[in-house]
Amino acid sequence: MPHDRRFRFGIQLSQPLSGSTWAESAQRVEALGYSTLFVPDHFGDQLAPLTALAVAAQATTTLRVGALVFDNDYRHPVVLATETATLDVLSGGRVELGLGAGWMRSDYEQTGIDYDPPGVRVDRFEEALDVVAGCFADGPFDHVGEHYTITGLDARPAPVTPGGPPLIIGGGGRRVLSIAARRADIVGVNPNLASGTIDGEVVADAMSDRVDQKLEWVRSAAGDRFDDIELNVLTFLTSITDDPEGTAAGVAGMFGATAADVLDTPSVLLGSVEGIGETLQARRDRWGFSYYVVQGDSAEAFAPVVARLAGT
Repeated sequence: MPHDRRFRFGIQLSQPLSGSTWAESAQRVEALGYSTLFVPDHFGDQLAPLTALAVAAQATTTLRVGALVFDNDYRHPVVLATETATLDVLSGGRVELGLGAGWMRSDYEQTGIDYDPPGVRVDRFEEALDVVAGCFADGPFDHVGEHYTITGLDARPAPVTPGGPPLIIGGGGRRVLSIAARRADIVGVNPNLASGTIDGEVVADAMSDRVDQKLEWVRSAAGDRFDDIELNVLTFLTSITDDPEGTAAGVAGMFGATAADVLDTPSVLLGSVEGIGETLQARRDRWGFSYYVVQGDSAEAFAPVVARLAGT
């Protein structure tokens, strides 16, 4: 059925909020009105996502939990599906499953995991989606593919929602966004990370004209199901300020863009609570974005925006 496009908001945290334990951080995020607590999936200075999400779910009652996003190359899809279904059952159905093909080159280099060309990683990811779907379906299933072979597996436990938790796929290139449009419940529209690192081209790919193109790719690939998809943005810079133009001018060089361009990209939210509210409504009208995830260091400052817009 068509998505209502009502606003909701998530927080991405790698570590506890300052001065708090991890459980207290999850409780605070819930109390501030955020819908979802996300953890990234990298090998840097962060908590490991599955364990952190389990603790966060245990410490809360309504907060949804997920990774933004699990890297398919780090876990066999049967293992990830089983862990996800277990977390979904134990949390009472509060999981959102984010899954991606993997992108951060340094993760692979530091761990010795093969960093295959993007096309190979995306092939493997697309096949993994079939395996995860088989795990979440009723009864045993078989799968014979280039990367995975599954024989007579009846995966347990079954997730709370038949067919599995809501699936999040984020992407910046046409192929991954097209896969997301055909298969995901929630599509994250991101800069293209094919280079494996955050560089100037990645930043340029966040600009509004590129976002226009990405939404056309999603719409084309989704066809009749486009209106059913929840559209998501992960923000990289959020600031509650009475001088958004000055703040944008101060970071414009990093973006290789003008201050006006910075203010127009959906990856950036600058302004007063009222101003950001108006910006988000305008972006929803233009692109359909209703699900925003902000970085953990903005949790408290951004909470008045959440209170103002969540559910509207």
